[in-house]
Amino acid sequence: DPKPEHANGGSFKSIETAVPGIRIGEHLPGVAQQMKHLSIVRSMATKEGDHGRATTHLRTGYLPQGSIQFPTLGALIAHEHDRKDSDLPSFVSIGSSGGSPGFLGPRYAPLVVSAGSDGELKVEDLDRPSKISLGRAEERLSLLRETEAEFLNSRPGVGTDSHRNAYDQAVRLMRESAARAFDLSAEPDALKAKYGRSRFGQGCLLARRLVERGVPFIDVTLGGWDTHDNNFEQVKNLCGTLDAGWSTLMTDLKERGLLKRTTVVWMGEFGRTPVINPRQGRDHYPNAWSVVLGGAGVKGGLVHGRTSSDGMTVEENPIAVPDLIATICLALGVDPAKQNPSNV
Repeated sequence: DPKPEHANGGSFKSIETAVPGIRIGEHLPGVAQQMKHLSIVRSMATKEGDHGRATTHLRTGYLPQGSIQFPTLGALIAHEHDRKDSDLPSFVSIGSSGGSPGFLGPRYAPLVVSAGSDGELKVEDLDRPSKISLGRAEERLSLLRETEAEFLNSRPGVGTDSHRNAYDQAVRLMRESAARAFDLSAEPDALKAKYGRSRFGQGCLLARRLVERGVPFIDVTLGGWDTHDNNFEQVKNLCGTLDAGWSTLMTDLKERGLLKRTTVVWMGEFGRTPVINPRQGRDHYPNAWSVVLGGAGVKGGLVHGRTSSDGMTVEENPIAVPDLIATICLALGVDPAKQNPSNV
């Protein structure tokens, strides 16, 4: 939401996109070319400026409420599009914990992909000593599952089905056919370079491989946006990483015929202050900020809402978090009014 005519806009310029009249920041040239497939919501208006509470709010649609553990959006979509016969999980989180499945239970917890000490992507649930065969690892997991079941059966009142499901999933993921989905060595070096040799870029490439294999929900995280100091240099560098991964993912999905059945959502937990602080940084600002939707179920080439000339307030079509999540659910074929009873 660039403001080049105002001091709050800082030093960055705005650039034209593939849709006449829609302009975005100069350091996202690749994303600018994808604008026909994207819609920008420039009127998010929330109240939580704390990282933890705001993240919970944006991931679940709810604020933290005592003993009730609400499921994240990824867990909800995994629940609604569950594939019980698949060797792959229904929710994969790349670069973060992905959040809690809440009262939906551990079956819908994300499989977490992180970066190893060498910077390469690593599937935590598949991590095993290199000298142990897949068959031997599966035997060990089976033994672990049996021991867990025996323990749970000996304790009245403790649920067992969800725990068994979690171990069943772990065993399935040890199978070679499932493990191959996470092997990026099969991808051309030129394509890897287009995505960017960052964890985020390679995470976007992995996301495309998982979309191809029907995984319902993939979350890819790029951290580092908490720019209280030296905002402009940090954002320029971050945008370089974001632009390569995001724009190449859009192109790759489209060329493979996958974009028409894949909804892409870009968002954080809040925005940054329009006013630049004395440390040349921007602080937390939930009052007026942007998210982007694209792909399946989204009409591209649009801007929804408007902020004031200084970026401080929403002047048109304010959007609250439940409205955003309801829109995402509708795009994914999920009824946002459906109720899932909690265990509390």
